[in-house]
Amino acid sequence: MTDQPGEWQPTACILCECNCGIVVQLEGRTLTRIRGDKDHPASRGYTCNKALRLDHYQNNRNRLTSPMRRRTDGTYEEIDWDTAISEIASGFEAIADTHGGDKILYYGGGGQGNHLGGAYSGAFLKALGSHHRSNALAQEKTGEHWVDAHFYGNHTRGEFEHAEVSVFIGKNPWMSQSFPRARVVLHEIANDAARSMIVIDPVITDTAKMADFHLRVRPGTDAWCLAALAAVLVQEDLCDEEFLTEHVSGAAPVREALAHVPVGEYAERCGVDEQLVRAAARRIGTAGSVAVFEDLGVQQSPNSTMCSHLNKMLWILTGNFAKRGGQHLHSSFAPLFRPGGVGRTPVTGSPIIGGLMPSNVVPQEILTDHPDRFRAMIVESSNPAHSVADSHAVTRAFAELELLVVIDVAMTETARLAHYVLPAATQFEKVEATFFNLEFPHNTFHLRHRLMEPLPGTLPEPEIWARLMRALGVVDEAELAPLRRAAAQGREVFTEAFLQAVGANPGLGKVLPFVLYETLGPTLPEGLSGAAALWGLAQKAAMTYPEAVRRAGHADGNALFDAILDGRSGVTFTVHEYEDDFALISHADGRIALEIPEMLAELRALADAPHGLTTPDFPIVLSAGERRAYTANDIIRDPSWRKRDADGALRVSAEDADALGLVDGGLARITTAAGAAEATVEVSGAMLPGHASLPNGYGLDFVNGDGSEQVPGVAPNSLTSSDWRDPYAGTPWHKHVPARLEPVVRPVMAAAAD
Repeated sequence: MTDQPGEWQPTACILCECNCGIVVQLEGRTLTRIRGDKDHPASRGYTCNKALRLDHYQNNRNRLTSPMRRRTDGTYEEIDWDTAISEIASGFEAIADTHGGDKILYYGGGGQGNHLGGAYSGAFLKALGSHHRSNALAQEKTGEHWVDAHFYGNHTRGEFEHAEVSVFIGKNPWMSQSFPRARVVLHEIANDAARSMIVIDPVITDTAKMADFHLRVRPGTDAWCLAALAAVLVQEDLCDEEFLTEHVSGAAPVREALAHVPVGEYAERCGVDEQLVRAAARRIGTAGSVAVFEDLGVQQSPNSTMCSHLNKMLWILTGNFAKRGGQHLHSSFAPLFRPGGVGRTPVTGSPIIGGLMPSNVVPQEILTDHPDRFRAMIVESSNPAHSVADSHAVTRAFAELELLVVIDVAMTETARLAHYVLPAATQFEKVEATFFNLEFPHNTFHLRHRLMEPLPGTLPEPEIWARLMRALGVVDEAELAPLRRAAAQGREVFTEAFLQAVGANPGLGKVLPFVLYETLGPTLPEGLSGAAALWGLAQKAAMTYPEAVRRAGHADGNALFDAILDGRSGVTFTVHEYEDDFALISHADGRIALEIPEMLAELRALADAPHGLTTPDFPIVLSAGERRAYTANDIIRDPSWRKRDADGALRVSAEDADALGLVDGGLARITTAAGAAEATVEVSGAMLPGHASLPNGYGLDFVNGDGSEQVPGVAPNSLTSSDWRDPYAGTPWHKHVPARLEPVVRPVMAAAAD
């Protein structure tokens, strides 16, 4: 490793789930030049504009460089690592002993591309008896996961690079990316007369401008549009009967329900011309291949779980599965959701899906005298005080915790509520990886080597978790010593010794990441000890997808692990053939189980559902958290990275601006049931009347070099409500917040007399 200027070093962007490969030049600790990595097997040299601004993350002037402990007066003092670890471990142990480990909630698991720390957290939590979790996925993806689990038990991804028809629902991939080389692929689709793009979105987004069919639905009416599209497939005999017969069970009740959908009425309801709906459905029904992508526009809106159910009808009913350019199940290097992780939260009885409780019930699970309330939390690389609905309620709830510990690189809004804050190394100061490995037929994994040593005073998360585990003393050194010796003798010896040790001592199996870090970690090349947990995941991948791993060039789990360590630009870890899709269905009969009675009941109820959720007091639909060119959640706190939209403008239609007296560049007061804020106005032709939007990633405070503080834009969750959520998954309706907009007129100060 070197930090000499001029030498390009491979790593990855960390600002969205794609984690495109990049190469960087360093001068000291500064990322001076950044470009796409042509050797990366997924992104192949592609990157968007955001990656070029990553030094604003790496060299954030507000970095933490020492553990912090809150004093009784609310201020913080620096303490040494040994003191912090000892006090934190003792504090959690006392809570577990007194109230039970299940009263400790873990929130996080890493941001975009920061997942290795989350892999090690499980050992500490299991040692305490803690099993409740939440994170950002529970703000978005749990409804879709619930549907996927019923249908086929896994996650699907569209092969847009080869799809004849690509459908984007509440999704603007030109701006939010989310699949490899997104803008290149979008251009290829738009420039190919034989291919089509269908966009369902109330906003004229960059992607919608490229679409052949833009179904510009009224906000919150996506379910009626999707029901109409699926109904046309059934009513006009556009379904793939052979596919349904051979590979799908439960299709009959679904088709029966869709046969009774009044397409014309539903098209009128969602504000889209019926003939356009029918034309789009016919294009889907007659295409050789179709790929579909849903995202936050529907996943954080009313009827979100039902929208996930309905949009999958577009490719299942037409048989666009297990074929080039279709929709695919895919391999996973590590599960994002816990298999079988279902249940109810202890206080509110909210759904736990894939092992995750809804983020937005967390305050209600704390602010109560219920005996099973949460009494302590660990927050890792997350900022729920900013990102979870009703940030005021989150702040009140966290103040009631007996112990709150935050692991992060900066003093975030959540960190300022904590009893202890532990400073983490940045993603470029440690070995790191993403578990967003979602592609088919070639799936990739990229272990990013550190570009520089951790900033003095900070530690990588794997080491933080290991120190906490050592403080608990749940694993005896005598249990680790044989594995340490075996690891020094090579992979094969270690593999045999590891299997024997875990077989003889099931307790080790509960804390495997820690065991691997302590035994295998020290034998790995310098700076790579945090990758030790990947050895177990590589073994599992090789056992789960043996042929696909061998096609990718890896003889077994050890060979795959070594390839991951050596592959500075990432490796392809599975290569599937299209017929493998059917083997990836988890149901015993290998068929897609299409009938979900709850969703069919919701489909039938659409006919009598309310026409809108706004009120005379709050007549505007506010989309709180739009992705734009200069938004990146809150990973980059330094506002100087933005070249435009510095204040995160409130976008409104020209019609609403005229009716409400709003002026482009002026100020508007936004009021919702949860709160109020002021924002700069941008009058935009992209917005429908009655629809406004605020970007994500704003409302973060930042201390400048001169000590002054900036808080640009509006923190969206100061305006959202935790009760405004999906009944099945608990995902918030951030994209459909009833609001009132009013112009702000500043008084003109009289000039001072001469």
